[in-house]
Amino acid sequence: MDYLIAEDVFLLLTCDEDGRTEASTYLDVLMGGALLVELAERGLVEIEDKRGFWHSPKVTGQDGPGPEDPVLAEALTTVLAKQRTPEALVERLGRGTRTVVADRLVERGVLRREQRKVLGLFPYTRHPAADSSHEDAVRERLVGVLVHGLEPDPHTGAVIALLHSIGWAHKVVATEGSTAQVKARAKEIARGQWAAAAVKAAIDAYVAAMIATTTATTVVVSS
Repeated sequence: MDYLIAEDVFLLLTCDEDGRTEASTYLDVLMGGALLVELAERGLVEIEDKRGFWHSPKVTGQDGPGPEDPVLAEALTTVLAKQRTPEALVERLGRGTRTVVADRLVERGVLRREQRKVLGLFPYTRHPAADSSHEDAVRERLVGVLVHGLEPDPHTGAVIALLHSIGWAHKVVATEGSTAQVKARAKEIARGQWAAAAVKAAIDAYVAAMIATTTATTVVVSS
């Protein structure tokens, strides 16, 4: 059973015991970035090169057979519907994706859905683990790359790059290796030397969108 990059990132950010998802402030952009990177990795989109200060590159969807996965198919439909900058597209793709991803993982028996209430009044949903075998396998691959220096496959490299963007890569392998070592290796992976040009462009576009989101959030909080 194939898992999307977005699904693996969501699992790694969700606590197995209480189902709380970390980095919730940035999760929508993170999910949108994961979808864009996966579309690029599968050769379904291209990102224009930036030509000069005033030029805003656009994302172009590729004609031909679409992906069988319904989440990726919908993401590609969004790309084809209107030309957008990568940053705008990441934001658009991320809307509602965390819910879709969580529901898929529940349907697969990987997570459970628990409805709770704050003060007995305000409902919210948590997703504790139901079967952690896939997440354990993903984490083991991350340990191999981040701690033991193995070369990442495109899927694992993308997961690490996305987690590194929110300062979380070292936390998912917290029991292995030194923090400084893991952070340095994650930074190296995030630079994308392992990635094809289209994937590297998608990662760079996502990072730009995340920086913009982080800056906007900081300004709002400071105000």
